[in-house]
Amino acid sequence: MELKKFSLKQMQVLNWWMRETGKNYDAIICDGSIRSGKTFCMALSFILWSFYKFNGEAFGICGKTICSLRRNLIISLLSVLRSLGFLCKEKLNQNFIQISTGSRENIFYLFGGKDESSASFIQGITLAGVLFDETTLMPKSFVEQALARCSVPGSKFWFNCNPESPLHWFYREWILKKESLKVFYLRFTLNDNPSLNSEIIRRYERLYSGVFYQRFVLGLWVANQGLVYPFMNGDKAFCKAPPEENFVQYMLSCDYGIVNPFSCGLWAKSRDIWYRIDEYYYDSKTQGSVRTDDEHCSAIENLVNGRDVDCIIIDPSAASFVALLNQKGKFRVVPAKNKISSGIAATVSGLKNGKFKICENCKNSVIEFSLYRWNEHYEGIFPVKENDHAMDDIRYFISTVNLCE
Repeated sequence: MELKKFSLKQMQVLNWWMRETGKNYDAIICDGSIRSGKTFCMALSFILWSFYKFNGEAFGICGKTICSLRRNLIISLLSVLRSLGFLCKEKLNQNFIQISTGSRENIFYLFGGKDESSASFIQGITLAGVLFDETTLMPKSFVEQALARCSVPGSKFWFNCNPESPLHWFYREWILKKESLKVFYLRFTLNDNPSLNSEIIRRYERLYSGVFYQRFVLGLWVANQGLVYPFMNGDKAFCKAPPEENFVQYMLSCDYGIVNPFSCGLWAKSRDIWYRIDEYYYDSKTQGSVRTDDEHCSAIENLVNGRDVDCIIIDPSAASFVALLNQKGKFRVVPAKNKISSGIAATVSGLKNGKFKICENCKNSVIEFSLYRWNEHYEGIFPVKENDHAMDDIRYFISTVNLCE
């Protein structure tokens, strides 16, 4: 990675601890829009601060998972540090990095905070500082345990994140209380990243709408309101299916239900665009009878109608139906990526950029797009749990295919 010029706001992150005012702060928080340049400059500043202030100490760098932390941050960070003359030795099997320059050496431990149980992995260690990458994706218990390990005099906390709901614990307990907690706070926008040109910035502005635009582009902590996919409310949002001879690949996506509706979509690919060309949707409450797993399987075979389908993407929690599909061996089963917040964000982006299209004959999907709304009473990104079965199987498909392609 090549270092280029830094923006004014990035320079503030790089030197906040060097200035006289830095003595008055115990922490720094950088939030704001995606791709705004806050993450890398914070990580670089964290390393430079650690060597300016300490020698022979241990530090923590935390992400949602260690794998994502390495991919999104550590690889590029180490590349730049080496170009600046630092000696970096990774201990992959022990999840720490020894970094040295001149006569100084510090150790940086990598931690993943994916769920409540992750707090146990950080117990017992003494740290001189900790950096949290994407803080809002980590449970409060993990963050608090990491903060409790920072008992070395002069230690500081470093947080970065994209905004979520103003009900989120991090917003309520850190950002709203930033003055009393002695936090140096900066909000980033896309214009604060000098590596993004105006065309790329406009592209990001086109990709999102509603709450995602406010959070990911404007960098605001706003509540969910109204429709989840407001841009899909209208006839022009849906298309006619292309001719069958144009398709080069087929897949299925499924949201399993017994008492709740069962939804399955048939997807076909043409010129790098995935079309939802047909669907099977069964609501036992309106139909007056419950179908067995075998009956659902037969209905999906009728939907496929002899086409060569690569796989069926399904929520892994549908254990009985997955077992039946594996037993029959008609479709290769792929577990869906089923995280709601990132899945809806991927669906917004995929539908708006035209990589995924919904055909107008998929009537239940069309209906649910007009009804699928945010639940404002829950923390974070959480839609109302109704009129969501086709919405779930569409989300499974788009979020899973996005990661595989």
